Amino acid sequence: MHGDGPAGADHGGEGVWARAWRTLRRNPVAIIGFVIVAVFVLVAVLAPLLAPYGGTELPGRADVRPTLIPGPSAEYPLGLDRYGGDVLSKLIWGAQASLLVGVLSTLFGLTGGLLLGLLAGWFGKWVDFAVMRLVDLMLSVPSLLLAVSIAAIVGQSSMAVIIAIGVVQVPIFARLLRGSMLAQKGQDYVLAASALGLTRRSVTMSHVLPNSVGPVIVQATLSLATAVIEAAALSFLGLGGGEPSTAEWGRMLTAAQQELAVAPRLAILPGICIAVTALGFTLVGESLREALDPRNRTRR
Repeated sequence: MHGDGPAGADHGGEGVWARAWRTLRRNPVAIIGFVIVAVFVLVAVLAPLLAPYGGTELPGRADVRPTLIPGPSAEYPLGLDRYGGDVLSKLIWGAQASLLVGVLSTLFGLTGGLLLGLLAGWFGKWVDFAVMRLVDLMLSVPSLLLAVSIAAIVGQSSMAVIIAIGVVQVPIFARLLRGSMLAQKGQDYVLAASALGLTRRSVTMSHVLPNSVGPVIVQATLSLATAVIEAAALSFLGLGGGEPSTAEWGRMLTAAQQELAVAPRLAILPGICIAVTALGFTLVGESLREALDPRNRTRR
């Protein structure tokens, strides 16, 4: 992808990332994705200021009846849930929980994948063979099944969800970086650097690796969308820990299953939040992938 020269230099003196950013600013799909992601991040970060009540507070507990769950009102704009919690507050705190799990699990998977991919791409030969067989073994198991198994072994907690999702992402990043590094090794600038007497370590760390991380960064953006969905799925299955009234989108979906007939909004609202957030990260990732595609540079 970045075979034009060291550090991703592009023709005309403009860097690949600078050109990609200029392209993204003119792409309406990318703008929509960035707006969605920005709103999600702001809501998550500013949750203590935006949420009318705390994530564990149940201000409307006395108003809930076995056959009645109060709907939207002036005091509770999105109504109450079965436990008496303010739905608006729980959605806001749920954004913070989803952001935390999504970012940490992706960083976990990215770090592990980069280490394995770097080992395979740097040493090659039997190290490459051993790493790729491990990656193939991990990829042979369906991602959600692997995540559920890991979360069940580690225990029911947010950390278990982070580890489970991160481990699932490791082989994806490892294979992507390894393939990108192997492609870069055949570029002219790598051969020239080796001919000048640079060590393999210097060539790899200073030239090959920086020019190979573009696809990995794009995948990390897309993996954030997957992490949000998988975190909700694991919490829905009861592997996220916490009480049933925990302010987390997947947990809210679980609690709403018994109330679909009387209060379908309790399932619809967190479902919309999950779908829109995942859509935002997907739009950003796909737009970034298109902007960094070398086949599109000659068209601009």
